Amino acid sequence: MTTILVTGATGLLGRSLLERLSAPGTELRALSRQARENTDGVTWHVSDLHTGVGLPEALDGADVVVHCASEPEIPGADVESTRTLIDAAAEAGNPHIVYISIVGIDDIPYRYYRDKRCCERMIRESGLPWTTLRTTQFHQFIPVLVDRVAKLPVPLLAVPRGTCQPVDVDDVATRLATLALADPAGRVDDLGGPQIFSLARVVRDEMRRRGSHRPVVSTWFPGKVGAAIAAGHCTTPAHAGGTVTWAQYVDGRRGL
Repeated sequence: MTTILVTGATGLLGRSLLERLSAPGTELRALSRQARENTDGVTWHVSDLHTGVGLPEALDGADVVVHCASEPEIPGADVESTRTLIDAAAEAGNPHIVYISIVGIDDIPYRYYRDKRCCERMIRESGLPWTTLRTTQFHQFIPVLVDRVAKLPVPLLAVPRGTCQPVDVDDVATRLATLALADPAGRVDDLGGPQIFSLARVVRDEMRRRGSHRPVVSTWFPGKVGAAIAAGHCTTPAHAGGTVTWAQYVDGRRGL
């Protein structure tokens, strides 16, 4: 019996991962800040990754921890929670830590990406067995981006000049489930979607799906972040392992 604990289990990726890990021979645990009923072979544990409350109980006897929890809007939050998790895991018996990270964090000087890079380093240097998977942005990130830019009171939408390689969250969950049931492997091959597009293309597709014909244009964004995006650092062309295409994702959301 393999006991697996999933952090960030209530999020988009965490929910998909729980579905793929629930199988005979696996004891599945999930973290939540609020009490939840145990369902579908999942035992829920109330825990706070910042304070560490509830972590010893959740980690007791765990063989693997898949660390999906993330708070990108709060500077330093991921670093704090990852440090707390590492300390608690070391006390609990050195489980295999499987960490989800992002393609391009070495080259794009964005604050959240610096936090992710720091988390990778802490896990790598923790002395715990570990595996880290970097992926490109999820398909589901594009509607969130459009929500932000579409609110601007301007006649056209300007997006950074550059490319993206959106990957479906279910493809990522499938890869993470495989890694969680395997031996620690360190930094594994990145995972990107099957196609690369301009950012303007995917934003335009999402706007059309919403019934809007507002013009979308590519423009140079100032600074090092804009230059890194334009240079293609959000993509991983050699690792286009995703199976769900952008068109399939958009078609699946029509009418929503």
